Amino acid sequence: MPTTHPTAIITGGTGGMGLATARLMGHDHRIVLADLDRTRLDDAVHELATAGIEAIGVVCDITDKASVEQLFQRAEPEGSHVRTVVHAAGVSPHMGTAERIARINATGTVNIARAFLARAANGDALVNVASTAGHSIPRVLVPLRSFRLAEQRPDDFEKAIVGRAKFAGPKLKPGLAYAISKNFVHWYSRYLAAEFGERGARVVSVSPGSFDTAMGRLEENHGAGDLVKSAAIKRFGKPEEVAAVLAFCASEAPGYLTGVDILVDGGTKAGKKFAKARKRSS
Repeated sequence: MPTTHPTAIITGGTGGMGLATARLMGHDHRIVLADLDRTRLDDAVHELATAGIEAIGVVCDITDKASVEQLFQRAEPEGSHVRTVVHAAGVSPHMGTAERIARINATGTVNIARAFLARAANGDALVNVASTAGHSIPRVLVPLRSFRLAEQRPDDFEKAIVGRAKFAGPKLKPGLAYAISKNFVHWYSRYLAAEFGERGARVVSVSPGSFDTAMGRLEENHGAGDLVKSAAIKRFGKPEEVAAVLAFCASEAPGYLTGVDILVDGGTKAGKKFAKARKRSS
């Protein structure tokens, strides 16, 4: 018997944040998980099924437009409609070169957003997972003019990110490319807001800070751990805590929320800012 639930695509759906979001959204959505690894997908779908959640897994390379289009086609059998996308797929500085980071985090976001926008309707929502790193980068290091190349000239767009990342030196180059790519996600979510709005749909980005996921722990000794020391809440966040924000943003409840980034960092940005102020006043 066909489901009456609307469909939600979650890219990076086998990761800590993605799977936690699927558990929350699966109670009133049919879940489509996207990932590059078939084994991980099968395991995640089985885990959700044991919790009574209807889900399928689709192998998808978000850097390939054809693969992204196939994802949406698989998610929309018999005329059904994808109501929301939580785009959580991405790589951290210790998961690849600056070139790979730019292609996956930035161009991959464009591919997902454009495929969804082409079929978006009233009440739909795209939630892009960014990062607090996108807030910490000095403006002078952001190749803002090149962001407009992302849709029509992706190769030049990626080269601009990598070229700017070289200013950090070979060791820190992937980290700066990551921060730029996530700053782009902030910018692109604002940039698309009007186009989504014309269809009665919304787009927001959510920026997690240091979270206790496999990806987050890769960066524990390379910046994430230091960020926790500056946070108002001095611990790594739990996947379920950011999943609650992602699921809410993706729901129909916040119908007037669009074109903004939501920072979920345990007060890290606030802590760093006011720690400096307190030092100056003491």
